Amino acid sequence: MSQYFEVHPDNPQPRLLKQAAQILHEGGIAAVPTDSSYALVCHLDDKAAAERLRRIRQVDDKHHLTLLCRDLSELASYARVDNKQYRLLKLGTPGPYTFILEATKEVPRRLSHPSRRTIGLRVPAHRVTQELLELLGQPLLATTFIAPGEAHPINDPLEIRDRFEKQLQAIVDAGACPAEPTTVIDLTDDTPVLVRSGRGDPAALGLSASD
Repeated sequence: MSQYFEVHPDNPQPRLLKQAAQILHEGGIAAVPTDSSYALVCHLDDKAAAERLRRIRQVDDKHHLTLLCRDLSELASYARVDNKQYRLLKLGTPGPYTFILEATKEVPRRLSHPSRRTIGLRVPAHRVTQELLELLGQPLLATTFIAPGEAHPINDPLEIRDRFEKQLQAIVDAGACPAEPTTVIDLTDDTPVLVRSGRGDPAALGLSASD
């Protein structure tokens, strides 16, 4: 049974976030708000939690999980970033963009793409998630909260509780989020590739929707 935390989206109660952070630290799966949609998250270093997260979403190891990072410097610890990539990342962080980059040795091999050694990373612009990351002191492993067999993210925390409370250990309710996934950009080649157009405007990064 999950614990349900109602927090203010702009001034979240520290006591409640500390409880949610403790649940994540102990291996729990949580639903948290972001600047694109609700996400399923777990502790980066907990293999069993990551496997449970994949089972809830019903995705295999070829599905990119994303590291939610506090800022650009933390992101650069988990991905190889050259000057050209860094300039693009600076334009899109924090914000509703996920960047696919070559993973560093800091990323457990089981979390990166099995054939490409890549990882998705992003810096969310949501106060609640940022403060959770600050409390944990490291990135969270995340995936957009899309129910199995459905096409769109779940945006209502009450619906998340009704449908998934037996599978989650925590739900952080900060009200509705934009019900749209992130824009995904692959930066592993010389030319950035727009993988998925979502909430983030590609034009803000100098890309067109046809790239």
